[in-house]
Amino acid sequence: MKPFDIVVVGGGGAGLYAAMEAMKVNPSLNIAVLSKVYPNRSHTSAAQGGANAALANKAKDDTVDMHIFDTIKGSDYLADQDAVEILCSEAPRIIRELDNIGTPWSRMDDRTIAQRPFGGAGRPRCCYCADKTGHTILQSLYEQCLKKGVFFFNEYFVLNISAGGSKSRGLVAMNMRTGKVEAFPARTVILATGGYAKMYWNRSSNAAGNTGDGQAIAYRAGIPLKDMEFVQFHPTGLRKSGLLVTEGARGEGGYLVNSEGERFMKNYAPEKMELGPRDLVSRSIETEILEGRGFDSPAGPYMHLDLTHLGGDLIKSRLPQIREMSMYFEGVDPIDEPIPIRPTAHYSMGGIDTDNDGRTVMEGVYAAGEAACVSVHGANRLGGNSLLDILVFGRITGRTAAEEARQFEPDEIPSSEVSAIEEELREYMRPSGHYERYGALREELGQTLAQNVGIFREKSKIEKGVKDLAELKERFQHVRVFDTSDVYNTNLMQVMELRNMLDLAQTVAAGALAREESRGSHTRTDFPVRDDEKWHKHTLCTWEDGSPKLDQKPVTMGKYELQERTY
Repeated sequence: MKPFDIVVVGGGGAGLYAAMEAMKVNPSLNIAVLSKVYPNRSHTSAAQGGANAALANKAKDDTVDMHIFDTIKGSDYLADQDAVEILCSEAPRIIRELDNIGTPWSRMDDRTIAQRPFGGAGRPRCCYCADKTGHTILQSLYEQCLKKGVFFFNEYFVLNISAGGSKSRGLVAMNMRTGKVEAFPARTVILATGGYAKMYWNRSSNAAGNTGDGQAIAYRAGIPLKDMEFVQFHPTGLRKSGLLVTEGARGEGGYLVNSEGERFMKNYAPEKMELGPRDLVSRSIETEILEGRGFDSPAGPYMHLDLTHLGGDLIKSRLPQIREMSMYFEGVDPIDEPIPIRPTAHYSMGGIDTDNDGRTVMEGVYAAGEAACVSVHGANRLGGNSLLDILVFGRITGRTAAEEARQFEPDEIPSSEVSAIEEELREYMRPSGHYERYGALREELGQTLAQNVGIFREKSKIEKGVKDLAELKERFQHVRVFDTSDVYNTNLMQVMELRNMLDLAQTVAAGALAREESRGSHTRTDFPVRDDEKWHKHTLCTWEDGSPKLDQKPVTMGKYELQERTY
């Protein structure tokens, strides 16, 4: 195959914006997007609530500086302040560019882009398209990429970064339709594969494919991962499935209510109430449940998210998808009844360590979106900043790769490397005396993470999680793929995803065990206080003989000094 100038892995918002921007910078570039699913089915389509930008349409006194401060405070002061400044300063331009290419933003009466309040924000600045914002943005970007001539390789599973010394030669991926392993030589690679919170299994809002593939192949190639212990639990997942109920439901005025009929957030965030930051609201819900003020059900304890007072017209116009999901998955119509909810594993603050332009330590490899950690979210992401992150840094990374691609001479990926990977995949299908089944390992991974590295963490529990994960990785060496066909071998793909999740789960647990403090989404009951003297720093994790090796990196400060985080 002729080398590409840029190969983007991932067809979500970050990947598509990167490809679109790269073509805009240099239309002569040969750009491909590899995606495990069709791009308009990528997980960005599940983003409901919106994207923050200080447009000052709703709150006339809103400013970029206010957005910057809210983001740094929300991160529990672990975000890099120079990166946050880029994120928030670029936000208005990004929203208007999306408007110009046809994204159907919801509008206020004066026809300006509508904005709603979101958690941890001092002003209502979240721009939205009803409760289907990610879906509409994704369609707009995909359309533009097709128009500009980006090549799409849909239903390809990336397996490996091919590296020659400190430089990337491109990628090796499996064509899911044929089972064939193929080389994709490229001058540059952009990893934009999304997050890894699906490793938490049934209590996750993530799509089945959010298995951290980009982070895992980068990690195994020697590229550091950063802040992997910080996993965000969204306060409002549906009780049975964990599917997301957008923060926009609370932004529109929804109440969180316990079994005693009390709006309990007044006890935890008296000023912000339901619109406190996600880490605080999730801990508050779990505390109420642990102290016996939850509702009981065969699906487990839960809380109520009450929208009934908002009225049918508002729910139908601004939260139509939430109503549909509640009726379909929980059997309740939020116009008439409260929605049963409980926190759900939702977002990965950690990811591939990059600079502000998307570069990694490996020449020719870049990362953007939830797969990356530039660090604009620190220890806790504010609602409305994740769509913004993938758009702003997808655009920046695409531009950087386009400007630098021709600096790298293309190298051929050795056929022996492709053959070795193909043989490794075949080995999983060969009978052996002792074997493990994918389903059992997958279930145990989800359970040990939920029980030992969840919302509340403590040394003995994390140590058990570390031990469990080491045993699961050992057992994985004997996993058997029973489907020996080539065409759409989903059993093989699940096993490859499990390998990625096991590797990443070890980095999450190792970081959680080392970080002896509570900060943002990382809550240690044995170290309940934030410790700025010892732990105001990023965690770095590199691959060393199949296990995580921890290091540290300073947080980039700016004009905002450390202070107590209260709401």
